[in-house]
Amino acid sequence: MLQELLTAVAAVGSAGVLYVVSAARVVKQYERGVVFRLGRLAGDVRSPGFTMVVPFVDRLHKVNLQIVTLPVPAQEGITRDNVTVRVDAVVYFKVVDAASALVKVEDYRFAVSQMAQTSLRSIIGKSELDDLLSDREKLNQGLELMIDSPAVGWGVQIDRVEIKDVSLPDTMKRSMARQAEADRERRARIINADAELQASKKLAEAAEQMSEQPSALQLRLLQTVVAVAAEKNSTLVLPFPVELLRFLERAAQDRPVERPVERPVERPVER
Repeated sequence: MLQELLTAVAAVGSAGVLYVVSAARVVKQYERGVVFRLGRLAGDVRSPGFTMVVPFVDRLHKVNLQIVTLPVPAQEGITRDNVTVRVDAVVYFKVVDAASALVKVEDYRFAVSQMAQTSLRSIIGKSELDDLLSDREKLNQGLELMIDSPAVGWGVQIDRVEIKDVSLPDTMKRSMARQAEADRERRARIINADAELQASKKLAEAAEQMSEQPSALQLRLLQTVVAVAAEKNSTLVLPFPVELLRFLERAAQDRPVERPVERPVERPVER
């Protein structure tokens, strides 16, 4: 009798251990557990840690709540200003409602991917080429809003959307390069002209100042000689001051002009 009792206890214990082993589940910190009992959603979402389910009746599905990095394949489209481009992007999203992500959509990853591709094509058609190249932050926000609107009903939250690269045809690249080169040349000419204007104004002021003080011109001449001599050249070019030429010219004008003395012409005497 005792042996039969021990056998029954052992059998019950073995069945209990087997039940616990088959019913025990562990949900990780970054996961949430969704239980389906006979095909229907049962109870609340299971929190991280140890949990129990009914063997052969309940099905526990674990949903990852980490942020997913989803690359969007390059999409080719025509911009609003009729330029053919290829644009690829990346979408960062996460699941915020594990039950909705399993019940309301078949595959939320595939659904987000398709929605991102469709929205990216729509953004390309509504934007101009300059916006795609320079104003990406605004386009990223618009793209994020377009993807996030239907994703909210799937229990998915779009964290961030970024346009990675914009590929242009070779002919368009050459045209843009020529345009950029012409614009840089135009700005260089404007800068040079502005520099010449400022230099001429400064030179005019310097000339006016030197005209009031003639000795300043001599000092400037000596500074020029010193600067040239510092180069240690074998040939020294010494500029001749213009004021000295003017002084000599005035001196020549003030000198009295000597008229030649007329001598009488001797005529031969006829005999």
